Amino acid sequence: MVAVRLIGGPTAVLEYGGLRLVTDPTFDPAGEYPSPTGAPTYKTGEPSVPASGLGHVDAVLLSHDQHPDNFDGSGRVFAAGVPLVLTTPAGAARLGGNAHGLSPWQTRNLLADNGSSVTVTAVPALHGPEGAERVLGAVTGFVLTAAGLPTVYVSGDNASLPVVREIAERIGRVDVAVLFAGGARRHGLLDGALLTLDSASAAQAADILRAGTVIPVHFEQWRHLSEGAEALRAAFRAVGLDQRLILLAPGERVELPANQQTGVRRVEHRYGPGARNRLAEAGTPIVDGARAALESFYTKETGSRPT
Repeated sequence: MVAVRLIGGPTAVLEYGGLRLVTDPTFDPAGEYPSPTGAPTYKTGEPSVPASGLGHVDAVLLSHDQHPDNFDGSGRVFAAGVPLVLTTPAGAARLGGNAHGLSPWQTRNLLADNGSSVTVTAVPALHGPEGAERVLGAVTGFVLTAAGLPTVYVSGDNASLPVVREIAERIGRVDVAVLFAGGARRHGLLDGALLTLDSASAAQAADILRAGTVIPVHFEQWRHLSEGAEALRAAFRAVGLDQRLILLAPGERVELPANQQTGVRRVEHRYGPGARNRLAEAGTPIVDGARAALESFYTKETGSRPT
């Protein structure tokens, strides 16, 4: 089983191959934060869960350490208490301790308590237009693979479709794409160019990767993110990929099938077993949380509202 829970911003918990992995940990409250690129950056939302509420975490997948919207003060404290942080070589050199740097296409094998082995491959990412790394620093993405499990791609703060094509050529089809897709821009920085994928380029990335499921993150809670959920829905609908898109609200969790061919989805609570089974057979993604469509389905099946 593979599961993704959005904590907020770029922070998500990935359950994969018996491991619990956290992307770009950010747990600071809303407010103004200094930015190494000059003008302050503004966080507009709170994390849905505090760092102390995550339980055991095996590793952090840190796309980069140099920007507070991807790695804030509370995130640094959290990461220091996790057994392993995988990030860029430059980031690992700055962080020291439990941080391990991976250059593009380098791998690290992680062993879960259940005996399964998960391979984490660092993949390229470009935080803006060509040459952006000279201003914004190095960034990495990650690909997760394990026997019998879907291939999962975590983009990090990548804005480049040529980079996505390179990954698709090397890795092949991606089953689940976790895309940082808020269309980040900063006034006066790199002529206002995109610093991460926007909605249209996220849809293009999904097509390039032939992704069966797309879960966007880092599309809300920061003022410099120019596009949100509605723009993502519209962009994926425009190219006929809306059935692949799963938009999570902070705190929501989705379970995905180990075999992407089956389309089976499971939910742990809130909906009765009859509704669960029929939704699973229909191949409907099940997301923890009060979703109107599922409430309607449950009501029709059981004659009562979910509790």
